Amino acid sequence: MCCVGASSYGGIMTYTSRHLVETIDRDPADVYAFASDPRNLPAWASGLSVSIELVDGQWVAESDLGRITVEFAPDNPYGVLDHVVTLPDGVQVTNPLRVVRNGDGSDVVFSLFQLPPADLDAFEADAAAIVRDLATLKALLES
Repeated sequence: MCCVGASSYGGIMTYTSRHLVETIDRDPADVYAFASDPRNLPAWASGLSVSIELVDGQWVAESDLGRITVEFAPDNPYGVLDHVVTLPDGVQVTNPLRVVRNGDGSDVVFSLFQLPPADLDAFEADAAAIVRDLATLKALLES
């Protein structure tokens, strides 16, 4: 067995995943515009940053894990908000995040993967933090 939460299918490594969704009663363009602006992260993504600033062309955030960098997908018309977080130890974590139309509103979908060495408790704690962050995003955009 390779690691907790991982499986191998025909030689291809996959991880346990969960797609966390929050429905927001706002047009997807509005949700995307707010969520894609790194300066708004501390207002809704407390699990990622308590502050963020642009330093030499990189978004640098203070987080519970220490000083991290966050690199976002380029602006796009598809609602893709993927971002790569570089942790203080240099480990990079890719976070798939999408805003998709749901009728007149939006679904915000975060794909969470159980990466080694995370055990089930850590995976569940990450999921709970993301659910809280998405609920905060909803509250901000629907107020």
